Amino acid sequence: MNSHEKHAARVVAVNVSQNKGERKKAVPTVDLVMNHGIVGDAHAGEWHRQVSLLAEESIATMQRLGLAVHAGDFAENITTSGIDLVSLPVGTRMTIGGALVEVTQIGKECHAPCAIYYQAGSCVMPKEGIFVKVLEGGRAEAGSPLTIL
Repeated sequence: MNSHEKHAARVVAVNVSQNKGERKKAVPTVDLVMNHGIVGDAHAGEWHRQVSLLAEESIATMQRLGLAVHAGDFAENITTSGIDLVSLPVGTRMTIGGALVEVTQIGKECHAPCAIYYQAGSCVMPKEGIFVKVLEGGRAEAGSPLTIL
């Protein structure tokens, strides 16, 4: 991503779930809390994977395989557009709407294959999802800008 593409990165959807291991539901806005994550989300807490991000482009890859999947179906908190998430090194800081976050992990091991894996034989989240911790709280919503610092 070159410097004049940075302004194009944005939030497509913000998603939460009450329990881990379930698809997240889109909500109008989310509040990110310092060293906690998103208010009301099962994955929030004092650990390194407070908030998960997945690119809309990754979801499109799965849609091309014939799956009827949408934002939140991969249990990501924030669905993004216009940013190559997996190219961001751990330690990268960015703003998401009014919040400041830091990349803590790229991808994750899925211990039990999810429903998506059974349908498609693969899933994008293990390789293409990223995780961040919240350094400064703030609010984010669909349309919020994403800015790499």
